[in-house]
Amino acid sequence: MRWFDMLLSEERSQIIDVCHRMVADGLVVGTAGNVSVRRGDLLAITPSGVPYDRLRPELISVVGVEDGTLVDSPLAPASELALHQVALRVTGNNAVIHTHSGSATAVACLEDLDEVPAVHYYAAFFGGSPRIAPYRRYGSPELASAVETALADRNSALMGNHGAVVTATDLTQAYDRALYLEWFCDLYLRTRSAGSPRTLPATEIDGVIEQMKGYGQVAPPETSRG
Repeated sequence: MRWFDMLLSEERSQIIDVCHRMVADGLVVGTAGNVSVRRGDLLAITPSGVPYDRLRPELISVVGVEDGTLVDSPLAPASELALHQVALRVTGNNAVIHTHSGSATAVACLEDLDEVPAVHYYAAFFGGSPRIAPYRRYGSPELASAVETALADRNSALMGNHGAVVTATDLTQAYDRALYLEWFCDLYLRTRSAGSPRTLPATEIDGVIEQMKGYGQVAPPETSRG
């Protein structure tokens, strides 16, 4: 069977592209992290423990989004499948990206934080200051439960001593958020190392969230010149 004739072929191809971008942008190392995207009652998700440069569309797992039933899965799906299911359910989004990016993971290892302080109005991109879920062992139901709490009224969160998880309506938006979250955490680390960060109040972030609704434009198609 040709890969483009497979179940969720487009979603599988999108996941491969995102995985390659994560490696190139330094958001993951080795086989760390995972990616998923939902269509209807099915979920396409990266397999467990396969290096990103060896992934092919036919190796991407397809499972039931609610119960995780294997639908078309030549390999075991990501060990964080439960995390993805919870993230989709609590946010109502369709795409999840879990990274081990350097700055986000470093912030998630700080003992004195329950959330990333709003040192920039970009906190609004995540629905507010990203919370940091307490450490729970990877792949465990306890981790999924902790992230469920951290993602309440947010689209992104950190996982203590572990990494980051972002959600969005599609993988393109999710990837942008993963990059913004890494930048946001890097900015916090820089300000913290330089002195006492000045943070913005929650009321200001709420105002920015409202102002950002409907923000952005689509460029018109390029017209031919003749």
